[in-house]
Amino acid sequence: MARRYFRVVVALCLFAVALLAAACGTDEAPAAPPATVSLASPAKKVNPTDEILVRATGGDLATVTVSNGKGEKVDGVSTEGGAAWHTTEDLGYGAEYTVAADAVNNDGKHTRKTFTVATIDPVDTAYANVVPAPEVVADQGIGVGQPMVFQFTKPVTDRAAVEKRLKVTTTPNQPGAWYWTDNQNVHYRAKDYWKPGTKIHIEANIYGVDLGDGIYGAEDTAVDYTVHDSWVAKADGSTELLTVFHNGEQVKQMPMSLGEPSTPSHVGPHVVSERLDSVVMDSCTFGVCAGDPDYYKETVHKNLRISNDGEFVHAAPWSTGQQGSSNVSHGCVNLSDENAQWMFDHFNIGDVVEITNSGGPELPVWDTYGDWAVPWKTWKAGNADQ
Repeated sequence: MARRYFRVVVALCLFAVALLAAACGTDEAPAAPPATVSLASPAKKVNPTDEILVRATGGDLATVTVSNGKGEKVDGVSTEGGAAWHTTEDLGYGAEYTVAADAVNNDGKHTRKTFTVATIDPVDTAYANVVPAPEVVADQGIGVGQPMVFQFTKPVTDRAAVEKRLKVTTTPNQPGAWYWTDNQNVHYRAKDYWKPGTKIHIEANIYGVDLGDGIYGAEDTAVDYTVHDSWVAKADGSTELLTVFHNGEQVKQMPMSLGEPSTPSHVGPHVVSERLDSVVMDSCTFGVCAGDPDYYKETVHKNLRISNDGEFVHAAPWSTGQQGSSNVSHGCVNLSDENAQWMFDHFNIGDVVEITNSGGPELPVWDTYGDWAVPWKTWKAGNADQ
């Protein structure tokens, strides 16, 4: 992360005084007086991202060491022709550092001084995890609908301060904006789906940043993604057909069944967040348990998760008679075994399933990736101050 401008300054002043009057019948000037050393620190405890700067006046620095309580040294570099030295790595939280400086004046006289510098001790620290995890998509990349996501391990109350420390670089350039889905999740997307082949680099430079209420960023995070081919499936409840487009060209159409009137599928763009070969779907997880006429518990195959409230694209051999003609599911996109296998083979994390004419409500922004349902004007304006 960029180093902060504020610095802890250790100043070593070395004075050379020439006396004009002769002493004891000799022309030799007396030796320079001992150097004086002072520490200028405007804060009792400093931020661990602040540099410790050591400076000599009237001479050069021979050696400088900064070490923690374990004796581990902090890296630093000499500057200004040897007259200054500063740390080049961050310090730790809640720690004390010993600064030992040795300066030499023009007469070769050494001045040695030791100081102690303490860093702030946060109430707690929080990480900014990335979703999806890079290792999950390392081989196939991400789909065109995948938002960039930082998921904080603690609530963020100073969103504005944190958002200033987030960075996204896209190649080719596709300007986007951040939007908070809650106090622990912030998403980034462009106006439209990513272009296939886009390289995306994201950073959360939050170390040393107060996230609010005395909780500080535990470490900086940086991740790279690559966008794979465009895969978009359009599920139209008025025709009961799922039409698939690869890089904008229609490649397949298949009959399907969406949610029945009592449990309609959400409308709007959905994004695949998980691929599961088999899932036990149990209605008791949302309160419909054994004894209820609507209770079900089934092992379901070839699942593409498209929302966190239980919507999947999956195999449903029990509803093949209704697929293409009526909505009978509990909110999922039902397909035959063969068609579900085809979708499972071709769709990956970040690919898009757009649902229309289902009779259901819009997918909420907080439900995994309801990002694309938010109008661009609203998204671009952001909500860090809310």
